[in-house]
Amino acid sequence: MQPPTSYNRSSWSSQIVNTAITRTFDTLFNKTFVPWMFHPRFSNFEPNITSRATYITSITLYQTAADPENIAKPTVGGVDESYTLDMSASGDVVVTAASPIGISYALTTFTQLFYKCSSGVDVYTTLAPVHIEDSPKFGWRGLNIDTSRTFKSVSDLYAMIDAMAYNKMNRMHWHITDAQSWPLEILSMPELANKGAYATNQKYSPADVQAVQNYGALLGVEVVMEIDNPGHTSSIAFSHPDLIAAFNVQPNWDDYAAEPPSGTLKLNSTAVYSFLENLFDDLLPRLKPLTSYFHLGGDEVNMNAYTLDNTVGTNASSVLQPLMQKYMNRNMQQVQAAGFIPLVWEEMLVDWNLTLPSETIVQTWLSDASVAETVAKGYKALAGNCTYYWQLVSSTR
Repeated sequence: MQPPTSYNRSSWSSQIVNTAITRTFDTLFNKTFVPWMFHPRFSNFEPNITSRATYITSITLYQTAADPENIAKPTVGGVDESYTLDMSASGDVVVTAASPIGISYALTTFTQLFYKCSSGVDVYTTLAPVHIEDSPKFGWRGLNIDTSRTFKSVSDLYAMIDAMAYNKMNRMHWHITDAQSWPLEILSMPELANKGAYATNQKYSPADVQAVQNYGALLGVEVVMEIDNPGHTSSIAFSHPDLIAAFNVQPNWDDYAAEPPSGTLKLNSTAVYSFLENLFDDLLPRLKPLTSYFHLGGDEVNMNAYTLDNTVGTNASSVLQPLMQKYMNRNMQQVQAAGFIPLVWEEMLVDWNLTLPSETIVQTWLSDASVAETVAKGYKALAGNCTYYWQLVSSTR
């Protein structure tokens, strides 16, 4: 699968549809399964595949609207993802959708109607005739991937995108750096990954990042990168120790961070400001062709770390809150000037009470109450309550 050589709208649209067609045949004939587990033991559940069987005779794809702007990096609500799928008893299939993404989703659904015969030769469906009308309930259907704590190869990231597309999820939130490692190569600052990666073979080059973005865009999965800050940044200390406060405090690291190693970017440092400007000037233009969003982090910032910050020297919220506002204003201005819609974690709004640009998306994760508070303050919210996962884990022990 090769991405388009340019980022014009028509090229991406045709590539998305052609990719969907290729994947449809691959899924139908190479990745379906025999559904023995859905039937009673020793039951004869397969239809007879004979010369009198009805076969699919035609698949017709109709796109009912012009290609949307920014099809390869849509904003929420910027692309109509709905579709209808009709499969007649005589074997004619008709897909109708307003966009290439809708066509892609319809063909994915089409593959999910079929099973493999135990002979391994044919595939069949018991669901014809069928009429399906489908549209998403939520505009942002995302998965958060952390490659700092657990590095994942590019091929693994492709596999995750495959699974997301099969389930019609449309945003991969790439939490690429954190306290544990800095695997992201920055061309103007090679020391960041050279010293901050966990291993020499655990790095993402600019070509890797572009390849993952390209792969996602062809499947309707927009890759949104996060550089978490000012907390969760202690891996920067391996190359720039002067920028980090409370680095790897032992043994009482938990007084200064949510997890080891402790460390946060200094909050009132001109050197930190210059570092961030250089970092984003290098990174953002390379991300821009294939995403409309950039995540600025902001979770789990421990105020005690700033007692060890020589540019601050206190954990008093009356001092820290305006400094955090100034810090985030700087980041927001650069991200917006580069043409991105910013995201932050809920703490910047809920705990630090920052004033954020009106288009900011706030990612909540601690409670349902955070969603309600975010929306009440006039911001869009992503809902990702972590307690649901922990409740599920604890209930299965």
